[in-house]
Amino acid sequence: MKKNNLVVPVLKWVGGKRQLLNTLRPLLPPKITTYCEPFVGGGAMLFDLQPKKAYVNDINSDLILVYTVIRDKVDDLINQLEKFENTSDMFYTVRDWDRNREKYDNMTDVERAARIIYLNKTCFNGLYRVNNSGEFNSPFGNYKNPNIVNAPVLKAVNSYFNTAEIHFSSTDYEELLSKVKKGTFVYLDPPYDPVSDTSNFTGYSKGGFSKEDQIRLRKCCDEMDKKGVRFMLSNSATDFIKEQYSKYNITTVQAKRAINSVGSKRGDVDEVVVRNYE
Repeated sequence: MKKNNLVVPVLKWVGGKRQLLNTLRPLLPPKITTYCEPFVGGGAMLFDLQPKKAYVNDINSDLILVYTVIRDKVDDLINQLEKFENTSDMFYTVRDWDRNREKYDNMTDVERAARIIYLNKTCFNGLYRVNNSGEFNSPFGNYKNPNIVNAPVLKAVNSYFNTAEIHFSSTDYEELLSKVKKGTFVYLDPPYDPVSDTSNFTGYSKGGFSKEDQIRLRKCCDEMDKKGVRFMLSNSATDFIKEQYSKYNITTVQAKRAINSVGSKRGDVDEVVVRNYE
């Protein structure tokens, strides 16, 4: 299956790997038949590899809804997106749809998926963030000409989803990883271990990702290693993470991070890539 260069991330996502792909590609196994990504986010690695068979998961059910609607109802999605305008009034009206849960729950999948894409394109810094009640709470971005309706990319992703064998799920990562069989390559891009007390980002989904979650994930990696399943994991280059994965191959890479609210603190940061293969 020939790769389509229009198959690229539809959403901007915290920790997205698009700008790191050139660094990560040489670290991948030479051949990938079945692919698994438990924390898919914006899907930069998935869309770059375009595997013929993949298990794609994320705990954020709204995100997975966007992908399944692109797969099943892309024309309806494009039509819905064309109704939105890049104005502050419309942004806050659409953002508040989820404040009325009964009304929101009765919306169609297309309406809810279009809302996520619209808010992602027009909110500040493209930052998907929810409050403790699970309500989207990023402010309006004031961008001049955001690409709300990127029909060529949406149709290309739709075509890929319908040509390949893609299994979507929105469950806890451990449930997915417990079923992974030898011969599958797993790429793990979890919420990162914070490099400081003030850098922790927990707004991606309700509950956040704690040190205990990082340890539980490492134990899952140990189980996959015992089964002979190859995995690659990205995380921040903290002493805690390097200690957790000390028995594996660790490569330090530099990534640009532009999510800090203080402009002077944005820039290159060290990350680690952990592999259980050469």
